[in-house]
Amino acid sequence: MQLTTKVNINHSRREIDYNDCLLLLGSCFSENMSQKLQERYFRVSSNPFGVLYNPLSIAQSIDVMLNQTDISQLPLCYHNGLWHSMLHHGSFSQADKQQFISALEQSIADGRKALLDASVVIVTFGTAWIYKMNNQVVGNCHKLPQDCFSRQRLTVEEITTCWQQLLGRKELQGKHFIFTVSPIRHLKDGLHQNQLSKSTLLLATEQLASEQLTSEQLVPSHSVTYFPSYEIMLDELRDYRFYNEDMLHPSQVAVNYIWERFEQTYFSEQTIIQTQQLRQLYSDLHHRPLHPDSEEYLQFQKRTQEKARALQLEYPWIMV
Repeated sequence: MQLTTKVNINHSRREIDYNDCLLLLGSCFSENMSQKLQERYFRVSSNPFGVLYNPLSIAQSIDVMLNQTDISQLPLCYHNGLWHSMLHHGSFSQADKQQFISALEQSIADGRKALLDASVVIVTFGTAWIYKMNNQVVGNCHKLPQDCFSRQRLTVEEITTCWQQLLGRKELQGKHFIFTVSPIRHLKDGLHQNQLSKSTLLLATEQLASEQLTSEQLVPSHSVTYFPSYEIMLDELRDYRFYNEDMLHPSQVAVNYIWERFEQTYFSEQTIIQTQQLRQLYSDLHHRPLHPDSEEYLQFQKRTQEKARALQLEYPWIMV
């Protein structure tokens, strides 16, 4: 008896392995995937500007990193005793202006390096709704008064035009972009408006991944693919037991399942074997025993350290 509707996903022609450097950008669902990659010791960076939700803000962050935009040109503001960047997540906000500026400069420098080093960029769109301040799209409203902003829903054309231009930049040539739509629902928009938003994102990512573009316009089309995390959550896992208590975010079981489908899509059998080996190492190194001074645990710790040093010969970026 079949109790779920399986989402069929073709295995990617462009596989991911441990030779790749990865950069993940976008909504908080990208943080879930980043954690999975980090636990398997992939070389991965995640959201240099913090979590961003709409396609234009994510694209804008890439543009700032590539251009090494001067801080003086960023939309900054002071509100409720803190300095804020309207392009960054609230975790960057600080009371001390110099520390704030230093953190922004570091985020741009780190992001640029991660972007240029990356052979694979995974982009998760969360919502098609945007907020504008002084006619500029912002990545975060930082609890400023509502009348400071205007709100609108992006069109498919606005998203695809922005990203076609961005992906056409020479610095991004040859990189493999994987687009996905976050399965996290935005209840504050209302369920109907959330569906319209997600539909817009789905149409935009479909167009980016499927249309035949010349090299003058964009990277070759086989370097842009779509991974259906949204469809897996809504069709294969169509049950509230796969959600957290807020009924909006996927549960850990759901995140684990979507991760498994990602592995099956982008990893070879050999890479999956490697990930299992390295995930076990990560688990052993982060094990918290009840009796850390026991002889049994000290021996376990010694064996784990020896195993880690051996694996460092093959994966020198592993930190023990």
